[in-house]
Amino acid sequence: MLCIAAGLTVQQLTPAPADTATAFAAVADLPAGKTLEPGDVRMMSIPPGLVPAGSPGGENAFEGKQLAAPLRQGQLLTDAQILGPGLLAGSPPGSAAVPLRMADPASIRLLSPGQLVNVVLTAGSGFEQAAEGQILAEAVPVLWTSVQGGKTGQWLPAADADADGLIVVAAAADQARRLAGASTQGKLFFVLVAAAPG
Repeated sequence: MLCIAAGLTVQQLTPAPADTATAFAAVADLPAGKTLEPGDVRMMSIPPGLVPAGSPGGENAFEGKQLAAPLRQGQLLTDAQILGPGLLAGSPPGSAAVPLRMADPASIRLLSPGQLVNVVLTAGSGFEQAAEGQILAEAVPVLWTSVQGGKTGQWLPAADADADGLIVVAAAADQARRLAGASTQGKLFFVLVAAAPG
C-alpha cells in the first residue's frame, strides 16, 4: 500500500510531457551550394514555438535542392536557405529576386549572401565610344552567387553550364525594371557598399 501511495504521489508531482513539434536539422556541416541528398537532414522534436517558418514538411522535402548558404551541424533548415522563392524571406513586400550576369566573373568571389552592392552598368567600348557608368540599383542585398565557398553552384538547373558569373539580388519593383535585361545594354559590375547605420 505504501508503494502504491508513493507511486501515485510521484505521478501527480511529475509534470505532463510538453507538446513537441517536428523540425529538420543538418546532420553535419553543409557547405553553400550543396545539393541536398538523403541523409543530409534529420528529424528533431522541439517545442512548437521554436519551429521556424518555412520549415520543410518532411526529411525529403528539399531533397535535390541547393543550399544558398552554409548550414552548421544541428542548424534548423528552412526555405530561406534553399535556392528559390524562400530567398526573399524578410525582404520588403514587392521585392523580386533578379539574376544578373557580371562582366567580371572572378570578382564574384568577393561576394557572399547578405552583402549590399550597387549595380553599375557601363556602356560604350572605351575606344570609339567613351565608356560611361550608370548606377541601376543602390544598396541591394545579394541573395546568391554562382560561386559559393570557392565552388561553382547553379541558380539554373544542374545541366546548364551558363550560370558562371551570375548573382541574384533582391530588388524593389522599380529597381527590378531597370535591372531586367541590363546585361544586353552593356557590362554589369558591382560596388560593395556598407549598410546604413542603424
